[in-house]
Amino acid sequence: MIDRDILDKIKARHEEVQQKMADPAVAGDPQQIAELGKEHSRLEDVVAAIERYEAMIEERADLRELAEDEDGELADMAQAELDDLEDRLPETERALRLQLVPDAPEDDKSAIVEIRAGTGGDEAALFAGDLFRLYMRFAEGRGWRIETISLSHGTQGGFKEIVFSVEGEGVFGVMKYESGVHRVQRVPETESSGRIHTSAATVAVLPEAEEVDVDLKQHELTVDAYRASGPGGQSVNTTDSAIRITHEPTGLVVTCQDEKSQHKNRTKAMRVLRSRLYEKKREKQQEERAQERREQVGSGDRSAKIRTYNFPQDRVTDHRLTGDEKNYALADVIDGDLDDIIEALRMKENAERLGEI
Repeated sequence: MIDRDILDKIKARHEEVQQKMADPAVAGDPQQIAELGKEHSRLEDVVAAIERYEAMIEERADLRELAEDEDGELADMAQAELDDLEDRLPETERALRLQLVPDAPEDDKSAIVEIRAGTGGDEAALFAGDLFRLYMRFAEGRGWRIETISLSHGTQGGFKEIVFSVEGEGVFGVMKYESGVHRVQRVPETESSGRIHTSAATVAVLPEAEEVDVDLKQHELTVDAYRASGPGGQSVNTTDSAIRITHEPTGLVVTCQDEKSQHKNRTKAMRVLRSRLYEKKREKQQEERAQERREQVGSGDRSAKIRTYNFPQDRVTDHRLTGDEKNYALADVIDGDLDDIIEALRMKENAERLGEI
């Protein structure tokens, strides 16, 4: 059984949040109301699940009493209902335990996604382009908005690197499972002999930080303007519109040159810098995850993989999953259907965290 004290604390917090939302002093603070509203919405569902679970526990006690104290047909009916309830109770308890696992506070945020070609040369750049299109379709299906922040084209197509934002409700809580090394096995367009090649691209997903999340001091920033290079519009390559921002305390450097406007490039670069610094802050606060980003991205080598896209076998394998859950139809995934994979990874993560409850 789930610890009664935990359930009572959650119900007490639910009542406390309701009281705070009704407080006139709180009603005048939009940010606090928004935060309390999100917590209240989540707690409403959890409390409803707790009440269903507690009703089943109470019903089980009543049926046991009937089965033990009564005779004949009434006792048999009580025992049959008790057996049915006993069969359903473990799944109800498991589902409740999963709901008791709180979402990380950053899960509601939008995300900054960085895709970089790894091992495999031109084919890796082409694969990075495939991943970008995959995420575009996935985002469109969920009603999210994608905006390119910076990119570097591959010599034969695709991208050496592309950084973009994904805006919408709960984006990071979903996209965070895409962080890591993605491997592809196929006959590349760049291969004339028909041999299957193995290439890789790295994906890093960062929660997009707000200004309140990271205290960026202007005197800690070195901002350089320079002339953009590579493909671009008329004024992109002829004016000093490109921006490089260096955060002196950490040595982090962010560049952006895609916009004609120096101001727009600076704004985009600041978004990336703020999110990278926020990620560093998260890692410091959560010591057990201090190696997370390096483990996510790794070196771009084929061996440090989280997922393999096998074209000859028409299969995508997620190496963090096991059994039937780990393999998916390649055509569906490439077309942006990540829902089943994400849900399986979410359930796996929540199940691992249940030990804390």
